[in-house]
Amino acid sequence: MNKAERELFLKGKLEAMKMYEDELHGRGVRYIAGVDEAGRGPLAGPVVAAAVILPTDFSVLGVDDSKKLTAKKREELFSVISERSLAWGIGVIDNAVIDEINILEATKMAMKAAIEEAGRNLGAAGGAIGHLLIDAVALKDVEIPQTSIIKGDAKSVSIAAASIMAKVTRDRMMDGFHMEYPHYGFDKNKGYGTKAHYEGIAKCGICEIHRRSFLKKQALI
Repeated sequence: MNKAERELFLKGKLEAMKMYEDELHGRGVRYIAGVDEAGRGPLAGPVVAAAVILPTDFSVLGVDDSKKLTAKKREELFSVISERSLAWGIGVIDNAVIDEINILEATKMAMKAAIEEAGRNLGAAGGAIGHLLIDAVALKDVEIPQTSIIKGDAKSVSIAAASIMAKVTRDRMMDGFHMEYPHYGFDKNKGYGTKAHYEGIAKCGICEIHRRSFLKKQALI
């Protein structure tokens, strides 16, 4: 695929990923927030969610499910999305709360915090979120109309944008934790259960950011 063919492909992909947003805009919904999380599966660190409200004319090519992108591309898109979005917010729930209430409830809590922050930021400009597009999860106690989309980070540009914001934010946090706890390879594995991570646990035990509920399931503590 040459450069021109790739650009044409990406334009087509972007148009397809704006289907949900276009349908809502057509119904008169002005501000749509895409919501997604990063970090449900790791053995250590927080779960991080993002909510992103894109303008109707958003046309940045390459926005996709964060897992399909390189770290370099995610960083590039993070900067673009943060600059061109109408508003965005981040929610972070740490490992202690995850252990207390379980990862699904912690994910929902992070999403609600991200939505609230994005709503405040949008409100400062005189707007209000009219609809939520959420990756897989339903937030029944949030009064904003919403649509839960399975694999939404690959189907909705707003959710994909949120997946990038959440992933980059969490990766940066895990890089910081690596400086504090260098024995587990957090800079590389971001808290997931890699060989280096398991070796670090075997050698040094667990640290303050490990999810004890996850490690108990694997009989590691």
